[in-house]
Amino acid sequence: MNMSAELDGLREVSARIGADMHLVQGAGGNTSIKIADALWVKASGLWLADAQRDDIFVAVDLAGARQALANQNSVMPVLSNQGPTKLRPSIETSLHALMAHKVVLHVHAVNTIAWAVRTDGDAALREKLTGLSWAKLPYYRPGLPLSQAIAALTADKQPDVLILGNHGLLVGGSDVVAAEALMQDVERRLQLIPRAAVSADISRLEALCAGTDYRPAVSEDSHILATDSHNLAVATAGSLYPDHVVFLGPALPQMPAGMTVPAYLSTFQDRPAPVAFLVPGAGAFVRKDITRAAEAMLECLGLVISRLPLDAPIRYLPQDEEMALLDWDAERYRKQLTDDRKKAQA
Repeated sequence: MNMSAELDGLREVSARIGADMHLVQGAGGNTSIKIADALWVKASGLWLADAQRDDIFVAVDLAGARQALANQNSVMPVLSNQGPTKLRPSIETSLHALMAHKVVLHVHAVNTIAWAVRTDGDAALREKLTGLSWAKLPYYRPGLPLSQAIAALTADKQPDVLILGNHGLLVGGSDVVAAEALMQDVERRLQLIPRAAVSADISRLEALCAGTDYRPAVSEDSHILATDSHNLAVATAGSLYPDHVVFLGPALPQMPAGMTVPAYLSTFQDRPAPVAFLVPGAGAFVRKDITRAAEAMLECLGLVISRLPLDAPIRYLPQDEEMALLDWDAERYRKQLTDDRKKAQA
């Protein structure tokens, strides 16, 4: 198979993955393929869903990427004679370079995340993933810390499946067909049935936010964060995974009972107004200028939390990790590209 055909195969599977909210949300997730000495990987801030429409892949020097990581350098060497060079490789390019597999898929699959945020999930994962070559890592911040942890792991073995604590799923295969089949197999094995929740009263929500810079969230899966008391408690207690922090901020604020939306918003005079907030028993509000990516993260949070059993012990991201994500230049760059995509499509 020639390089063009191999890249077309990666584009096809990437677009399919990117269109599935249960696997990827907004600009999250990344895919790659190794062809000769090059690692073709999704560029930072771009959407897998756009893979067949836009040039979203950047060619990286594979040996150079591995050497950069060995030198504790997170800057990946782009091959100037192949593909677009104005974009940065994904902030998780080193993960793809470390995996020996030809094709690597990294997704923020909601079923996997629902297991990966639990402190008691390892025994169940061992049973559910029996027969697969897999490993699980605790949470490490994306970028160099996570790459170093995977480098240490892969020095001794090369699992086909990696469960990343408070993060997502990484799979590798000999080609795009094998990698996608493995990813789908893991998701089937880890499937969780979401708990039912009361639907939002959209008319009431619209009346509550009338005259403000907020509107009701689009997805019902966002509203269940507020209409179900357990979901509400989990969503407002802390942050579960990196993209939540980057696009929505730490945890989710909730408006006290009996307060009007204008009165609640007035309490934010000395700090930025929230991207989204919850009204207990009613639903979720988002700022009218919210990006599609940020609203997708809110929906994803509902999909994940509704899959957590009521008695599941949860590991939240520590506050210092939240602050590190918010101060990370690479994530600000990715978020800006996502904001630019919204403006370009307006």
